[in-house]
Amino acid sequence: MESEEYLRRSRLFRLLRSGPHGKLVERYAARLLEYGLVRHGTWRCLNVVGGLLSWIAGRRCVLADLDEHMVDQYLRHRARKQSIQPGDRPALKRWLSVLREEGTIAPAVPPSLTSHDRIFNEFDTYLRSERGLAPKSIVRHLPVIRRFLHEVCPAGDDDLGKISQEEVIRYIERHAQDWSPITGKAMCWSLRAFLRYLHHRGLNPRALADSVPSMRRWKLASLPTFLPAAQVQKALDGCDRATAMGRRDYAILMMLAKLGLRADEVATLTLDDIDWRASEMLVRAKGRQRARMPIPPDVGAAIVAYLRNGRPKSSCRRLFIRTLAPHVGFASGCAITMVAKTALDRVGIEGCAHRGAHIFRHSLATELLRSGATLTEIGQLLRHQSHDTTRIYAKVDIEALRTLGLPWPGGVQ
Repeated sequence: MESEEYLRRSRLFRLLRSGPHGKLVERYAARLLEYGLVRHGTWRCLNVVGGLLSWIAGRRCVLADLDEHMVDQYLRHRARKQSIQPGDRPALKRWLSVLREEGTIAPAVPPSLTSHDRIFNEFDTYLRSERGLAPKSIVRHLPVIRRFLHEVCPAGDDDLGKISQEEVIRYIERHAQDWSPITGKAMCWSLRAFLRYLHHRGLNPRALADSVPSMRRWKLASLPTFLPAAQVQKALDGCDRATAMGRRDYAILMMLAKLGLRADEVATLTLDDIDWRASEMLVRAKGRQRARMPIPPDVGAAIVAYLRNGRPKSSCRRLFIRTLAPHVGFASGCAITMVAKTALDRVGIEGCAHRGAHIFRHSLATELLRSGATLTEIGQLLRHQSHDTTRIYAKVDIEALRTLGLPWPGGVQ
């Protein structure tokens, strides 16, 4: 409503609407209203588009010639006179989208693919169609394979058949200690998948997947990072529930802390996943599983408070959406992780190795174990596929483990 009121009174909007591209400007303003931009955001978008139209007219060009290259030129020109705001490029991207929908400018030209891009696209198709991997699993291969191709196959397709066992081993030796052992194992996993693909498609005559060495990492070697119940409650209380963002963040943290949901599971929840009559929600869990989980009263109350007084009006069906326009769902679970990290920073909780959404999951499991819950019950709540995954929490119950300690010589246990 604020943007609609601004458009009714805006001299800039009337000026642009009375120009030669008035119909397009009206269509663009309607798009801004759909995105739910606030008054200043609407003014900024119109200001940038108005500057672009004046720049095009000054160069004696026609609007039909506009494309991404001309937008880059205009932004460089504008940057010499004033600062470029973070929303300026998205504003012009929306303008191009409107022009293409109206058939005013030519469709976008797809970027030219490099030889490495073609290799990975074909690898992507293989993993989807023949191996059945989920898109999120495939994306994790991308940085590893790109780096491998850049170092070992600089010529692209022509070098794939020349990859040798020695080159694979030398590459892993160079990069095995670049990151943590977990990341090193993931690197080897990606390389095995890619080398197996090359041999399967006949792009390399050697079965090089077997030449990828294993990286040693002991299972259950570390303790799960967790927060005491008092600190979890402190993080929850730190949300300012007098604001829309505070109510949203509080509902997100309640799901993390009370239900042990993963970040991706919270990000992908939709309004249709909640069955209020049955007090249940449908969770899209890890490994393409779907699980129905009960909604505790305090979690349900937090969600209701957000839906009634915090969630912006939007056609998006995601449960949690951005507070800033455009009001759409989060791109990934990374946004949920940042909400959790911000909540910990806000109340000054420090000293934990991992600062994100997963620490609330570990904290819930640890608190349940200390309250008398069995590992089987914890595994069912957290939807673990293997009992080995749940067993790691047995190590945090120090008092129970003391009873298993054998007497030390000399009588001290």
